[in-house]
Amino acid sequence: MERYAFWNNKGGTGKTSLAFQVICDYAYRNPNQKVLAIDVCPQANLSELLLGGLHNGGSDNLLKRQGVIPRATVGGYFQMRLPAPYSPPSFTSTDFITTPHDFNSFIPVNIDLFCGDPLLELQSNAISTLANNQIPGTNTWVAIIDWINDFLSQVDGAYDVVFFDANPSFSIYTQIALAATSRLILPVMADDSSRRAIQNAFSLVYGLKLPSEIYTKYAFAEKLKDASRPLPKVHMVLKNRLTQYMGPASAYATVLSAIDKDVDVLLRSNPEIFSFNAISNGITDVRDFQTTGVVANARGCPFYMLRAGRLDILGQRVQIKEEYRQNCEDNIKNVSVRSITV
Repeated sequence: MERYAFWNNKGGTGKTSLAFQVICDYAYRNPNQKVLAIDVCPQANLSELLLGGLHNGGSDNLLKRQGVIPRATVGGYFQMRLPAPYSPPSFTSTDFITTPHDFNSFIPVNIDLFCGDPLLELQSNAISTLANNQIPGTNTWVAIIDWINDFLSQVDGAYDVVFFDANPSFSIYTQIALAATSRLILPVMADDSSRRAIQNAFSLVYGLKLPSEIYTKYAFAEKLKDASRPLPKVHMVLKNRLTQYMGPASAYATVLSAIDKDVDVLLRSNPEIFSFNAISNGITDVRDFQTTGVVANARGCPFYMLRAGRLDILGQRVQIKEEYRQNCEDNIKNVSVRSITV
């Protein structure tokens, strides 16, 4: 069961939109495989998209799943873990899983969803405190960091591939998600803040270029290694939201080139943290989805299901050109075909 996470500790890189489209595209092109999407984000935007988007009641459908007993979300599962955090309780994994197609006919039937939940933000301090407790004979941090691994062990064999959409932070719930991930997909944009963010990501996840050795023993990577847990490997860097008409615009070329060089340096010095061995295999350009992306998200609709023409979005008529729609579909297909292997 291969596990991919879309994550960057910087917001605004189009992470969730990419995750939504890639997950749907992969499931559509591999109908005989079972796909599990895990939304480890308190904003739960991926869940809302899969459950219908703004136009088709995605938020209301998510609220319905949050209202059942047990609460059918990652937050509901974490809530169950809080009273006895260091050993897996008895539970039924299907109680927490949603089939988006039951709410949104655009979504392939072979996708299941572990919904996101605003409770995650409220739970974060409690979970961090529990992870830092000192109990003789118990590695409390590892017991907490394995919460999603514990969940996935219950569904081992039921799914061929798992996709995470992780919050743009390094909160404890993000670490729990990344510790359950085998391959990391990092979306970036053509700006200096994205370049700094990707450098920060390597520091946070892999403990590279920390400002002082003082931080080493507290680093996520060091603690996972001490517990004989594998680190996820960087699987793809997605240069997202490049200009629709010209490819990478000249104004951004310097930053994009610098990102390539940064990754190439690390690829040479730390090849063990990558799943690819050459820049050309690990960096992919994704053009800006523009209006087509806005409409697809509003309708909770994958690009391959979106029709061109004038569409109604919350009472407004919006024009979608077939050329642009096809470009978006081709971009996503390129990512899912190139990057997702089981």
